[in-house]
Amino acid sequence: MSGHLRFVFGDQLTRTLSALRDIDPAQDIVVMIEAADEALNVPHHKQKIAFVLSAMRHFADSLQAEGLRVDYVQMDAPHNLQDLGRELARMVQRHKPTSVIVTEPSEWRALQNMQAWDLGALLEIRKDDRFFCTRADFTALTKARKTGRMEFFYREMRRRTGLLMRADGPEGGQWNFDSDNRKALPKGVRLPPRRRFAPDAITAEVLSLVATRFATHFGDLEPFGWAVTREDAMIALDHFITDCLPTFGTYQDAMQTGEDFLYHSLISPYLNLGLLTAAEVCARAEAAYQTGAAPINAVEGFIRQILGWREFVRGIYWAEMPAYSQSNHLNATRDLPAFYWTGETPMHCMAECIGTTRRHAYAHHIQRLMVTGNFALLAGVAPAQIEAWYLAVYADAFEWVELPNVHGMVMHADGGRLGSKPYAASGAYIDRMSDYCKSCTFDPKIKLGPKACPFNYLYWNFLIQNAAVLQSNPRMSLPYVTLTKMPAEQRAEITQAATAFLFGMKTPETTPQLRLDLP
Repeated sequence: MSGHLRFVFGDQLTRTLSALRDIDPAQDIVVMIEAADEALNVPHHKQKIAFVLSAMRHFADSLQAEGLRVDYVQMDAPHNLQDLGRELARMVQRHKPTSVIVTEPSEWRALQNMQAWDLGALLEIRKDDRFFCTRADFTALTKARKTGRMEFFYREMRRRTGLLMRADGPEGGQWNFDSDNRKALPKGVRLPPRRRFAPDAITAEVLSLVATRFATHFGDLEPFGWAVTREDAMIALDHFITDCLPTFGTYQDAMQTGEDFLYHSLISPYLNLGLLTAAEVCARAEAAYQTGAAPINAVEGFIRQILGWREFVRGIYWAEMPAYSQSNHLNATRDLPAFYWTGETPMHCMAECIGTTRRHAYAHHIQRLMVTGNFALLAGVAPAQIEAWYLAVYADAFEWVELPNVHGMVMHADGGRLGSKPYAASGAYIDRMSDYCKSCTFDPKIKLGPKACPFNYLYWNFLIQNAAVLQSNPRMSLPYVTLTKMPAEQRAEITQAATAFLFGMKTPETTPQLRLDLP
């Protein structure tokens, strides 16, 4: 052939992708490959695998309906080598293209693999311009000292994009309305029914494949309700903007037993797979504010998650990998407890959040940060092990966004690069922001003893064990003042209780690793 192969990764399902932008339907062929090496780099949640594969197949169909030629290799196809590079090399041999054109992958690991490919054809790697801040822009902002903290980066991105800006400054007169977004859910509130999507024939076929090939993986496969096409992802976005965004801000940190979704958007899987773009999502949210359909605290809080955190963690990831992933500032080495995979624990908050994760390959940001993440931090779990868990169990988890959030925000393993202090909390926080404690064996108001909430003594033990590293942190001064006033006997009792609890936790016989051997 005289044309090009246009290779598309599974998280690049965007028609305006740079690798597809100037495609010649008469000469070029789009290449997409399902490979077990990607499905098994960690033991991914069954729904996550099904979501990615079904979305890929639907995207390929949409390209073919447009008149483009697509060479698609399904995972169960005969002679599939289950390796992206080797399969792509076989396609080069088959089609003999002028070159292979690809948009840069989202993950550092994938880029390293790509650079080692032996394709037998020229490889052209294009920039991924689906983000507000390019990798080069982030480097320039770092040199200008504007990436030291997310808040200052976020303000710069607001200025550059014009989102929620007036000529004289930010809409509403302030940059950040986070203080308005910390309320627990009131009793008797009626939550909106959430829009879910019934599997079609393609998704049903994928669900059958996943049930057979990945039967031992974590998570429930059904009911499966994720959108797998751009059209349905747009419906999901419309539903959030209309039915949930007006109240999202006020209660975005709330948690409630039996309510898995509350007012959250549920669109991060679609953003990270490419079915939606960050620019269109932020524009829709801003329009809701401008028309009076949603208040400033809700819209600003939502846009900050995308324009602020999402862009910031991607910038740090690409600027500082691979060294970033190897730090362990608090020297945490404990194995991940087995109940992260089973959900079997008397701590109701942990069981509830892990149960949500098992059912949907989803949990909202406070469940991740302040429950499952907080526990891993207080328990001193090895960063790589909890990072592998987050990467495996969530449908929206790709390493570029998962690793900095867990390594930096959750585990403080980066020494404060992402967050200025550890997000550590006792049972009082969980009790304040949820109803979890009312159904728990333990009592958040009890500090020591068999009925005491483990988060309480684990929190103070965490401060004791890490005093040499953390007590000089200005944002940790108040708890350390309290700690210094504690009698030595009380501190000894805390350490004893925490040690006994942690020693009693079961760990998996085989701890899942970041990279597994393929079958």
